[in-house]
Amino acid sequence: MAKPGDNRQEEEINPNYQVDSATRRKAFRAMLGYAKPQRLVFLGVFFCAILAISADLLQPYLVKVVIDDNMLGDQGAGRVIGLGLIYLLLAVISMIFTYLQANLLQRAGQSIVAALRKDLFSHIAKQSMSFFDRHAIGSLVTNESSDTETINQFFTQVLLSIVRDGLSLIMIIGFMFLLDVQLALYCLVLLPLIAIIAVAFRKMLRNSYQRARTQLSRTIAFLAENLSGMSLIQSFHQEKEQVSRFSQRNRKYLKESLREVRATVIFNRSFDILGNLSVAFVVYLGGMAVFNSALEFGVLYAFISYIRQFFQPINQITQQWNTLQSTLVSVERLWRIFSVEPEVRNPKPEQAKELGLERVRGQVDFNHIRFAYSDDRDVLRDLELHIKPGEFVGIVGTTGAGKSSLVNLLARFYDVRKGSIQIDGIDIRQLKLESLHRIVGLVQQEPYLYSGSIIDNVRLFDESIDRDTVIEACRMVGAEQMIKRLKKGYDTLLTERGSGLSAGERQLISFARILVYQPRILILDEATANLDSHTERLIQQALNVVSVGRTTLVIAHRLSTVQQADRIIVMRSGGIIEQGSHKELLQQNGYYADLYHHATRGTAAGQ
Repeated sequence: MAKPGDNRQEEEINPNYQVDSATRRKAFRAMLGYAKPQRLVFLGVFFCAILAISADLLQPYLVKVVIDDNMLGDQGAGRVIGLGLIYLLLAVISMIFTYLQANLLQRAGQSIVAALRKDLFSHIAKQSMSFFDRHAIGSLVTNESSDTETINQFFTQVLLSIVRDGLSLIMIIGFMFLLDVQLALYCLVLLPLIAIIAVAFRKMLRNSYQRARTQLSRTIAFLAENLSGMSLIQSFHQEKEQVSRFSQRNRKYLKESLREVRATVIFNRSFDILGNLSVAFVVYLGGMAVFNSALEFGVLYAFISYIRQFFQPINQITQQWNTLQSTLVSVERLWRIFSVEPEVRNPKPEQAKELGLERVRGQVDFNHIRFAYSDDRDVLRDLELHIKPGEFVGIVGTTGAGKSSLVNLLARFYDVRKGSIQIDGIDIRQLKLESLHRIVGLVQQEPYLYSGSIIDNVRLFDESIDRDTVIEACRMVGAEQMIKRLKKGYDTLLTERGSGLSAGERQLISFARILVYQPRILILDEATANLDSHTERLIQQALNVVSVGRTTLVIAHRLSTVQQADRIIVMRSGGIIEQGSHKELLQQNGYYADLYHHATRGTAAGQ
């Protein structure tokens, strides 16, 4: 059934999305909050920067002393050697504290981004299924990897530049005033020009980066989607078409990246030109003063050294402008994720009710529920259904009838718009999500297996569940024989999604999970839809084992799966149109009978 998630990519990476300045400041403050635990490290970075910069800037002043104090003759040789040793010592001090500064800053930056990634993953993991309907997986991967790395670059590059180059600029200006006040004042005329250039380029740089970022996110989302569906692409020989579509997105990203590079180059070269003009200006004014004996040559040499160094920190800061812009964009993108509250939440403490797993009988009541993925069309309309404890209920119907939506509501992946769903008379919205998901177990059409051993996949990496319990569960569902054929048995490492195992073998492992976690209500969502008849019989045997003593709801694509059910619910267009046992429904000669006869004719024709 179509969901709003079909257009999720457009919502997630809309290039026209803007936030107001107040929200941007709030987002940036939230990010800076991650830096608070590292404040002592940043203080150490600050002191290391002061010592390293001071050692650097004293070196031209020593040369000025040598020149102006006439130490180049025979009589000053000893003093020159002494000053040379001091010069060497300053260079060593600069190297040591620059090294310490860089290491401390990297440590702080990596710690910050590690905490940010952990919180982001935790926040995404708590979201409702509707969140994943609206957000492309590729875009979320970009948030978790690329956006957090950009913020790391802010702390390790931009912040370093602000501290180191900002201090350098202030201290250079101080040394220039110490050497010659008039010449220093002439140089300060350049500061307004620098500010004008920065303001003029700010919006252009931001927009160019944001456009490039949007195209990158779209390209990654398209790539993730195609890699997940590669078998389908190859089955229908769509490789050329998908490569063509990828190339279109890639060209758009290339175009925007080149536009971003051009803007950055123009911005940086503007400062280079301004810096060279400034040096020429100082050489002219200072040279005339030296000729007129109004300025010592050593002062002019030191001043030229400082004016060159004056533009180095400015140039370094401006080169980080692009990273700063990317940080602001990444912060906004992450803020959009962090600001999303789950639609399905735990109840307030005063409204919460406890239902211990050992006390659950398994009665399920759907009380006049209404549900829609979006406001334009209801999926379920005033549906009423009551299931007795321990009852085995089959749910059948054509695609789009609302079968999966019904069980998704019971697992509380979504909340009903109207009405209520109760377990043993308690509204599931009054149960903590953790408790509800221990009560309700779900086996999906495509069971998901993680990278790890079979043992870990059955117990879902919960080491409180011992190995013997896992092995017994696998034996009971009939998976033991299959597992023993593997080279390392239960310790066999599976790759992502369990490639190398058949669909039936993956399903058997998912049934073993059910036995391990012992939910009182079991949902099977089309768990036998893609299996051959032999594997279906194995799964049917496993189902007979895991359903004992549990309320069981089975959504069936194949009617043979639910023929032995206590009751079969027949759904159509979001409502229940028939219900009864297999025999009773055939006697009614209604919609179910039509489905059954159509299925049996199809089976006979296939034979």
